[in-house]
Amino acid sequence: MSFSKETKRELCLSEISGDRERYAFAYGMALFSKNFSAGSVSLTTGCKAVAVLYSETLSALTSAIVDISCTLTKRREEKDIYTLSVPDSEDCERIFDYFNHVDNTPSLRINRANIESEECIPYFLRGVFLVCGNVTDPEKDYHMEFVVPHMNLANDLSRLMSEIDIMESEPNVVRRKGSYVVYIKGSDLIADMLAYIGAPMASLDIIQQQIYKSVRNKVNRQINSETANSNKTAAASAKQLRAIGIIKEKRGLGYLSDELRELAELREEYPEYNLRELGEALSTPISRSGVNHRLMKIMEIAEELSETEN
Repeated sequence: MSFSKETKRELCLSEISGDRERYAFAYGMALFSKNFSAGSVSLTTGCKAVAVLYSETLSALTSAIVDISCTLTKRREEKDIYTLSVPDSEDCERIFDYFNHVDNTPSLRINRANIESEECIPYFLRGVFLVCGNVTDPEKDYHMEFVVPHMNLANDLSRLMSEIDIMESEPNVVRRKGSYVVYIKGSDLIADMLAYIGAPMASLDIIQQQIYKSVRNKVNRQINSETANSNKTAAASAKQLRAIGIIKEKRGLGYLSDELRELAELREEYPEYNLRELGEALSTPISRSGVNHRLMKIMEIAEELSETEN
């Protein structure tokens, strides 16, 4: 089951505290469903829990009869599609009037009078998300959107969301295939929004995934850094071993001073050691810079021997 559908199932089980909040919730579901007019009230959804809740809520508040039909479609994976409609024209008119809309309105808009207080906004947005919202699996991306059939309705939703304290700016609105998409991005903002509309477990999933990705990226950076350092150490060690080989061939390691000879022998024995490890392994430990200075001296001697005997 998709993350978005799991989130909707959680929202369907989330409690609604009072009559005003229930009204705002039902209004969000009705207004942003597939059709909402005096002549047609309908919804199409792939989530059974949403279909049942939509039907029960409209029927309980308006006494309308809501028909439900189910079809099976094959798109990437088999899933049920639920189509809900109010067959009786008088029921459609009653629902439209119940939410204080009139039939001669030129454009469908949010009637702010139906959202009586700030406490009602999360319930309204919960209803909106259930019928036209989607949230991407946080393992893949951080994206939350609402697909709205009308431009003015999409703009109204964007403005309403921008009034919430958790929002730093107005959500984006773009047109896509004849619909209007209101969307937000960012793990923190989406997690806050899901908690705000009543899905704390989905919010927690996003936070946990964010932490996991952060830790994984940190570990990958550390591994990459360690790998790069190991490669640099190996390359430097190879150059030093070639220099030591030249000295052994031309003069022998006895040609070197005691401190340089000890370091040369140590490098041959432990080619994988970095400068710090070489310094610690000497009979008289020295710093990384001290080891580097002696190795540079060994390489200079090898270069001089190569030049003088060629």
